[in-house]
Amino acid sequence: MPNFTMFNNIKFFSLTKLIFFTLFCIFLTQNNLCAEYSRKNAVVEAVRIVSPAVVNISSEYQVRMQTNPFSGFGLTPQFDSFFKNFFDRDYQRNIKRSNLGSGVIIDGKRGFVLTNAHVITRSGNITITLKDEREFKALVVGVDPDSDLAVLQIKTDTPLPDISMGNSDALMIGETVIAIGNPFGFSNTVTTGVISALNRSIKTEERVFYNFIQTDASINPGNSGGPLLDINGKLVGINTAIYADAQGIGFAIPINKAKRILSDLIKYGEVIPAWTGIVLQNIDSGLAHYLQIPGKVGIVVKEVERRSPAEKTGIVEGNIILSLNQKPIASLDDYTAIMKGVSAGQVIEVMIWRDGKKKLFKIKTKIYPVENAIPLAYQLIGIKVKDLSLSSQKGVEIDMLNPNSYLYRIGVAPGDIIRQINDQTINNIEDFKKAIVKFRQKTSIVILLVRGGRGYYISLTL
Repeated sequence: MPNFTMFNNIKFFSLTKLIFFTLFCIFLTQNNLCAEYSRKNAVVEAVRIVSPAVVNISSEYQVRMQTNPFSGFGLTPQFDSFFKNFFDRDYQRNIKRSNLGSGVIIDGKRGFVLTNAHVITRSGNITITLKDEREFKALVVGVDPDSDLAVLQIKTDTPLPDISMGNSDALMIGETVIAIGNPFGFSNTVTTGVISALNRSIKTEERVFYNFIQTDASINPGNSGGPLLDINGKLVGINTAIYADAQGIGFAIPINKAKRILSDLIKYGEVIPAWTGIVLQNIDSGLAHYLQIPGKVGIVVKEVERRSPAEKTGIVEGNIILSLNQKPIASLDDYTAIMKGVSAGQVIEVMIWRDGKKKLFKIKTKIYPVENAIPLAYQLIGIKVKDLSLSSQKGVEIDMLNPNSYLYRIGVAPGDIIRQINDQTINNIEDFKKAIVKFRQKTSIVILLVRGGRGYYISLTL
């Protein structure tokens, strides 16, 4: 026969434990002693620290457009088109356009802000708005369209919140990253994702950009120039582009690449290329096989400039470059991409293939001597120039032409004025020298030539 007394005792004991446990939980809850999961994770903490250093950048510029003076009066499309036929050719007015983007304060004491170059392209007045809604007028310190980076400066009596730099060379595919910016004007918007790929190349209509970080963190118009952070809130990239035909594909400039560029922009207002004196060209696999070059195809030294760092080191015409700073070189694009991260004065390691053997050279780079620009211009494009006689005029006057040059053959003559080379305005002979040095290794340039008050663009192969 079952022992009901024992059963009842067990039941009573269990019920007593349940009541005691319930009362204990009520006590803990009323006194805020119950444990809860912490909602302050690494992302929350990183955003809390960094977001005050993320800024909104707005800029205004004016464009002169042909417009219909009767537009805006509620005319039907037929009448609007009718008036347009009469007025569009002759009636013009200035119309304000605006850009909107993001930036990040990299030096709070000096007020330096890093952003994308395209955010401030054609800008007039640039306004920077902080998270606490303070507004400042910004000065342009330097712009580098080739890397799509720009540095702005805001003046203030008190230090501003800034960001700590990370190490983009240590990034791992799959690690968490955070993007902060102002997409569509929504300030300090936070998105998260992972590193999808590293060392990506982006091809545009004008050029190829190298060594980008690819992420699936949502990046939208207005995010450009904003920071890409690692999980610890360190700056590892500058958000710069989205892939128009896909979702979840964004790109950022690695901060280690940006460090060298922003250093030059702050110091010089532009990027100063490191000069080695090596002129290079690609070689195909057939020639590489003939020369018995090991591994992947390298690039050949076509010329070594006189009195250059490379000449002093011992590199000569016909040498094959296999690697640069321990990174393999398969094409001229590889070499160019690596050299963009090299500052003038820095020592580079070049692995050369010569006489069937590898040999390592160390070259101390320099700034290209601007005094070489005038003879170089005669060598490259066949002209000598001088300042204009009237100081109020802008440009340089062609003083002499090489009879064997392309410009001479197409009818360019002494007295013609050069106002622009590529995207660089030429106000005087110093501007001309800088442009020649800057574009000396391009395959072609475009010159704006003025004669009799009329401008002509001339494309010139170097």
